Amino acid sequence: MSAEVKAAPAEDHSPPARPYGLPGKPLSQGPFLFGLVGGLGVLTAIGLAQMVVSLQNVIILVVVAMFLAVGLNPAVEALQRRRLSRQWAISIVFAGVIVAFVLFGLAVVPPVSQQLTEFIDAVPGYVTELSNHPTLRQLDANYQLLPQLGEFVTGTMGTSLATGVLGAGLVVLEGAFTTVTLLVLMLYFLGSLNTIKDYLLRLVPSSRRERTGAITEEVLKGIGGYVAGNILISLIAGVLTWIFLSIVDVKYALALALIVALTDLIPLVGATIGAAVVTGVALLGSLPAGIACAIFFVVYQQVENYLIYPRVMKRSVDVTPAVTVIAALFGGALLGIVGALLAIPVAAAIALIIREIVIPRQAQR
Repeated sequence: MSAEVKAAPAEDHSPPARPYGLPGKPLSQGPFLFGLVGGLGVLTAIGLAQMVVSLQNVIILVVVAMFLAVGLNPAVEALQRRRLSRQWAISIVFAGVIVAFVLFGLAVVPPVSQQLTEFIDAVPGYVTELSNHPTLRQLDANYQLLPQLGEFVTGTMGTSLATGVLGAGLVVLEGAFTTVTLLVLMLYFLGSLNTIKDYLLRLVPSSRRERTGAITEEVLKGIGGYVAGNILISLIAGVLTWIFLSIVDVKYALALALIVALTDLIPLVGATIGAAVVTGVALLGSLPAGIACAIFFVVYQQVENYLIYPRVMKRSVDVTPAVTVIAALFGGALLGIVGALLAIPVAAAIALIIREIVIPRQAQR
């Protein structure tokens, strides 16, 4: 039996044809791609910077809401220790915040409205007194001042007032929207604070997770203690101011006390601003009341700085006075009042991280 064997074709080892020529250098090694990637990187960095600047107000709002949530969390945990569920504890604390906002509005808005109403009602009397003045009568007879004043009031001044009222209304609406947004964000952060913390800890390697969690708890404890302590000090200042102004019989004592409580939240200069405002209002009423207010605030600020503040803040933040002043100045320069408020707990957190992580690493080298 014969078998017909066919020879297999020989393999062709010749290089493939290159009808378009040899390829050039890879683009990754060329100057064009390097410049293109560098230019795109610069444009991306500029775009991100512009995005951050455009979203600055939103970022500040989110950060403030988070700090308030961290500051109110100790109150929530205190209610939880009284065998309340976290949902009920958050509801009680949030209701207390809403009541505080409502009381502030009820205390401030009526005096302002009453003052505006009294001024508007007194305008016709002022005009009558001016028209009856002999000198103004003579000037009006010579230069027709009253008709010109009437044209100014009905024309230019009327348009300016209408524009100003519209702008003030928009500012009030924007402030109300910002307040509601802040409260909603604070509520969400307060409700999901533990979830956010656990999720972020999962991003840390398991070998470092326990130590990172302990440092995080210490940082949150310090921030919460600072926020809660600052609020407590402001409440003490507001209550004592209200009691004193009521005794001295200064008008709108409650509204002025709330102003003192709010300005006392601002580090370094807040207490002085509130004292100056209240003293100025009291001086408009009577000289003895103004002098009494000035003496009261000088004495109270010494008591607050050397007695109340150290006792309230001894378990919250561990920052030296020099660092406190520098942090408040930097925060105020960057973000204004909000930056000054947040600078001290941020400085405390950075100091804790340096003490617990950076210094031990440097000691091992």
